[in-house]
Amino acid sequence: MSDCHPPLADLRIIESSLLGPAALTTCFADLGAEVIKVESPAGDYIREMTWPIIEGTSLMHYHLNRGKKSMVLDLKTEEGREIYKELVKDADVVVETMRPGALARLGLGFEDLRKVNPEIVFINISGYGATGPYQRMPSHGIAYDTWAGAVTPAYDEEGFCYIPEHISVGIAAAPFFGGLAMLAGVLRARETGVGCEMELGQSDAAAFFDWYRIESHMAYARPEDVVTGNKADGYKRRPVGTAGMKMGVRYQLYESADGHVLFMASEQAFWKNFCEGVGRMDLFEKWPGSRYADHAPGNRELQAELRDIFRTRTSQEWLQFSSDVNTPIAPVNTSANIVDDPQFKARFKILPHEEHGADMLAFPVHFAGEELPVPSRAPTVGQHTEEVLRDVLGYGDNRIQSLRESGALGPGQLKQQA
Repeated sequence: MSDCHPPLADLRIIESSLLGPAALTTCFADLGAEVIKVESPAGDYIREMTWPIIEGTSLMHYHLNRGKKSMVLDLKTEEGREIYKELVKDADVVVETMRPGALARLGLGFEDLRKVNPEIVFINISGYGATGPYQRMPSHGIAYDTWAGAVTPAYDEEGFCYIPEHISVGIAAAPFFGGLAMLAGVLRARETGVGCEMELGQSDAAAFFDWYRIESHMAYARPEDVVTGNKADGYKRRPVGTAGMKMGVRYQLYESADGHVLFMASEQAFWKNFCEGVGRMDLFEKWPGSRYADHAPGNRELQAELRDIFRTRTSQEWLQFSSDVNTPIAPVNTSANIVDDPQFKARFKILPHEEHGADMLAFPVHFAGEELPVPSRAPTVGQHTEEVLRDVLGYGDNRIQSLRESGALGPGQLKQQA
């Protein structure tokens, strides 16, 4: 690893989080920010949630809270609240990942904290945001995906409705939109000396992530002589988003000799290259298609020809063919086997379970000529309480002992560590 200054080494974040929304600061910790996770004496029960559970602790905790420091403060005590304010005094960001107003009810909301630090950036991430009729409804992560229309109900063989396998959108998208806004707030605060308050619903993030389908539906609500399909489709409207791919032929999934591949020759030049490469120029001559965006929708005769052609080679042979003749063909992996893909192996660094509790994907952005610091293992409850009190706030032994006795650090929490 190169001896470098991590990109966010000068950023300090005070985080009051529960469960999945802690993802907001995970990438910040990966990029070198100091993230101090302030927990109640009971701790964040994310450590017991979902599956898999690895040696008594959830994968979700190992991944989302890696690289962070955990300290315990009982914010129901006056001393605990005062320590929190001291932490905020020299911090850049306060993150509240629970229903809006939780910290404010303790006297630690944005208006309270800006008196301590006028440059503080305060962000709340909740389920449905701070406004609207759903704002106080209890919820969990999949709710934001169902609300946003990203999950289609499925039925089993007995007719019972169930949640189908899908990518979790809201809990994954919110950290990226929220993180971008956080950095924008910090940049402005450092320039102007004025902080800000912001809030984001994970449901908002799920909907915004699916902007193409939502905006397409809104576009199709307008007159057909104003909003049409594309030129290659004769301007005929196709179903919205990827639903319109069902009838695609030159842009479609095909079986290979040992799996599946995705064929994407929607440009005429790529289609010609493919036909030349497989020695079937008769296909191009019969169906040359349009110059751009032509998927040959509904052409079952051509689809049958392609089905038979793709079955003649393995997936790996088709990938080599793609490079050799310059036509787009992609592998079709699963979340289980993608780790064996050579491109995945070349691009991703795995944080090993021996050091991190679970095998996890490292931050995916590559900084040329340097390596990011390896995040530390996700903390146990209050693991860094004394370290933060000493190194960040400069407290001595007597002050820490007094706080232990007052209960501000939780009942006996640090005594067990001592």
